[in-house]
Amino acid sequence: MRKTIAAVSVLCLAFAVSVVTLRAQQDKSSRPSPPAKATLDLGGGQSVTVDYSSPRAKGRKIYGELVPYGKVWRTGANEATTLVATTNINVGGTTVPAGSYTLFTIPDQSKWTLVISKKTGEWGTDYPGPSNDLARVDMKSSSLPSPVENFTISFDKGMMNIDWDTTRASVAVSKK
Repeated sequence: MRKTIAAVSVLCLAFAVSVVTLRAQQDKSSRPSPPAKATLDLGGGQSVTVDYSSPRAKGRKIYGELVPYGKVWRTGANEATTLVATTNINVGGTTVPAGSYTLFTIPDQSKWTLVISKKTGEWGTDYPGPSNDLARVDMKSSSLPSPVENFTISFDKGMMNIDWDTTRASVAVSKK
């Protein structure tokens, strides 16, 4: 009898954990700023992956208001944006060893700064401070021909692009 009760208890616990896990995954995809991913294939099974949450503009003025100029920004929404490199890479002329990092940016009207933080696991708004920076890299800022509603990070022709509203910030990324 005890074995039966123990087995039923284990099954109930397993079911409860499964339901909670499934619900958490559904909650993330139904957020106003859903999860997104950008991957750069470096060949030979090596890659760079950026996981982020993609907020929507929703008619708001983005840069200079929602995202202030000259201040560290979490670069997305929800959990902090992460970069995982499976090999050493070069980001805007700076060597970044293989590993996991948190990305922040400092937007400005004429140029941006990409902040690559060694500290990981932060909630999006918790910048751990310059003492945890691996590097700060200049990004080129340019205007897009038309507004982009969904915040997007992508890789194209060796560049990591951050597009939102009418702004693109970009930096070269390559295998070291």
